[in-house]
Amino acid sequence: MGRAFEFRKARKMKRWSAMAKTFTRIGKDIVMAVKEGGPNPDTNSRLRAVIQNAKAANMPKDNVERAIKKASDKDTANYKETLFEGYAPHGIAIIVETATDNNNRTVANVRAAFNKCDGNLGTSGSVVFMFDHTCNFTLKKDDIEDLEMLELELIDFEVEEVFDDEEGVIIYAPFEQFGALQSYFEEHNIEILSSGFERIPTTTTKLTEEQQEDVNKLLERLEEDDDVQNVYHSMEE
Repeated sequence: MGRAFEFRKARKMKRWSAMAKTFTRIGKDIVMAVKEGGPNPDTNSRLRAVIQNAKAANMPKDNVERAIKKASDKDTANYKETLFEGYAPHGIAIIVETATDNNNRTVANVRAAFNKCDGNLGTSGSVVFMFDHTCNFTLKKDDIEDLEMLELELIDFEVEEVFDDEEGVIIYAPFEQFGALQSYFEEHNIEILSSGFERIPTTTTKLTEEQQEDVNKLLERLEEDDDVQNVYHSMEE
């Protein structure tokens, strides 16, 4: 198995423990999708993807419908997506993805987290080059007759890894291929169980247990912030 498989396996062990937190983040994704392409999932591919992810997270259908209705209200503020880059203790590169309706608050909170945990908030472009920006899909196994044949058919989409997982068949490809892959799976009646984007470090750094604790303090503080959607790092897990 390749880097994406190992990365996914490590992150599965550290999924959000609070379901309410997951729902809040999906709710923000719904608002951004509706503001961008409207409330009809049939004509809004981004919204279709978010609804699939909500279903995979066991988010109640009523919650999804309320979020779409709320996002359709012109008085509902949109969220701005902002990327922060920096270093945790011991030279570990950090990328923080946020979605916020108050950028000043988010900047202050992220900066405070880095400062209080002995990290350093960097400038734009300071660490992002250390990560591959990827898209991923989890597909329903029953819809795939031959995994090797599917992998061959996806060569033109620059797919990097295809592997079987307990959740389904997992596909990893460059970030830019998301839309084309989504269209391909829908046109070929392959059910998408969930999809998303991840930043996989090109190299990782091995730390001692004590050093890992230093880094985890910063990661946990960042992940607890309501404006933070995802945190990625280069620490070996």
